[in-house]
Amino acid sequence: MSTFSQLFHQHDWEEVKQSIYSKTAKDVEHALGKSKRDLEDFKALISPAAAPYLEQMAQLSHQITQKRFGKTMQLYVPLYLSNECQNICTYCGFSLDNKIPRRTLTDAEILKEADHIKEMGFEHLLLVTGEANRTVGVPYIKNAMQLLRPHFAHLSMEVQPMDQEEYEELIAEGLNTVYIYQETYHQEDYKKHHPKGKKSNFEYRLRTPDRLGKAGIHKIGLGVLIGLEDWRTDCFFNALHLEYLEKTYWRAKYSISFPRLRPFSGGLDPKVEMSDRELVQLICAYRIFDEEVELSLSTRESEKFRDHVCKLGITAMSAGSKTNPGGYVVEPQSLEQFEISDERSPALIEEMLERNGYETVWKDWDIAYDVK
Repeated sequence: MSTFSQLFHQHDWEEVKQSIYSKTAKDVEHALGKSKRDLEDFKALISPAAAPYLEQMAQLSHQITQKRFGKTMQLYVPLYLSNECQNICTYCGFSLDNKIPRRTLTDAEILKEADHIKEMGFEHLLLVTGEANRTVGVPYIKNAMQLLRPHFAHLSMEVQPMDQEEYEELIAEGLNTVYIYQETYHQEDYKKHHPKGKKSNFEYRLRTPDRLGKAGIHKIGLGVLIGLEDWRTDCFFNALHLEYLEKTYWRAKYSISFPRLRPFSGGLDPKVEMSDRELVQLICAYRIFDEEVELSLSTRESEKFRDHVCKLGITAMSAGSKTNPGGYVVEPQSLEQFEISDERSPALIEEMLERNGYETVWKDWDIAYDVK
């Protein structure tokens, strides 16, 4: 298949949902007893039938993670460059129809924020913008990367989807990782939550990881916004996407994130509430399904929750995050994209990890190794 879109359209949302909810305890036990799991096993592990097996799933997830990743945790931090956005998204503080002061960092402000981030110890930097091609398109992002590359070992980004040639241009500037979340794989509800702007094009967004794979990116980050639709069905399609990408672009690495819908100014209430136990179930299900994928947990989640799940399959955590442009030192009071729950400093996160027997990894990739 030339793109994931073709595979995606072979599956019916309601049929998949029914299949997940019809899984039994026998299906869960079968999945847990196998050495290699398939997508049917993943359905069982995320189904309601798996809830009584959570402790067994957690132990297995812990064992698999220790075997593959050891007792390490990668720390990263976002740098919000701009809150300019031309999309209307019902769940986002940067949405075009949300009347907020708009701000895009200048070169001097970018470097000022970067200096503060470096002082906190970070070598991994995630660049984030709204989706506004005229203001923060490829030329702006390319310039920001040229400013930042001498100071950081690893540059990743979460911005608007791009064409393959644009990704190739940024990879040449040192781009290592791109996070591109489908938000929801429910096509009709996707349109409801993205009524205006380029992001309203479901197919273009769906095919973005294919363009990244063809461009030769080092790592692709996937995820859905948990709360927009039935999380079990959405996450099946995300796992389907992951499996397709791993087979098609096997040189790349992959990560999964677990963003639960968080409040923002004028925000959207979740259509579906996910409990903490259900999120633990999902994290463990992904780890048992895919032993190689990196699993990331952001500061959207609470201190207590992050402290408890760091042993259950998570391999990367953000720390000290600010979700507003200039939020570290330039303009700390500007409006956030969403509310942070875990507000501890990176140093306190490192202390927590050490208490749990984990080594904090500030740097695991260096541009010095990126030799053609």
